[in-house]
Amino acid sequence: MFPDKPYADAKNYAVDYLAALSEAACAIDVKAFGRAADLIVATIAADRTIFACGNGGSAAISNHLLCDFAKGIQTDTGIRPKIVSLSSHVELITAIGNDISFEDIYLYQIRTAARAGDALLTISSSGNSENVVRAVAWARTNRMRTIALTGFDGGRSAGLADVNIHVPARNYGVVEDLHQSVMHILAQYTRLRNMIGADVLSTQF
Repeated sequence: MFPDKPYADAKNYAVDYLAALSEAACAIDVKAFGRAADLIVATIAADRTIFACGNGGSAAISNHLLCDFAKGIQTDTGIRPKIVSLSSHVELITAIGNDISFEDIYLYQIRTAARAGDALLTISSSGNSENVVRAVAWARTNRMRTIALTGFDGGRSAGLADVNIHVPARNYGVVEDLHQSVMHILAQYTRLRNMIGADVLSTQF
């Protein structure tokens, strides 16, 4: 648990925060990266769509994922990923939340737009956000592949997803920082794996 005591100055807090960040990063099961990357590459190769979603800071990571996957992965490659952030449509989200329920804001969207063979990547520190859990559960029963980014004890999302990349920390900042890093790793690796005729040493990642 971090923090576990009061701090008199930001310097010492920063030192311990960075230590907690490093400890949690080193405890991630790196084998999960391989499984997640293979799933992403296969989905793109099959010309299927990757959907992503999350709440709060995790919604921001989902929207950032849209940028780095849709634009970043294309650079120096011959692939054209189809990426949708379900967290980016504020008009649709508020309409569903107001008229139906907030718990269905992602389920409604993927039930409308997703098809068998597509993939869903969810981001939830607790792994228990009801709108995320409902989306993963639907995807699981409708032949979509799923990746869950989780923290804390993993929650229900961890058990439902095909691949769970779990950050073993109980601080939202630490978990979200590392989820952002996970997103960057998956995007950059997928780009690197598909680069054509580009010099890696002279390429800006």
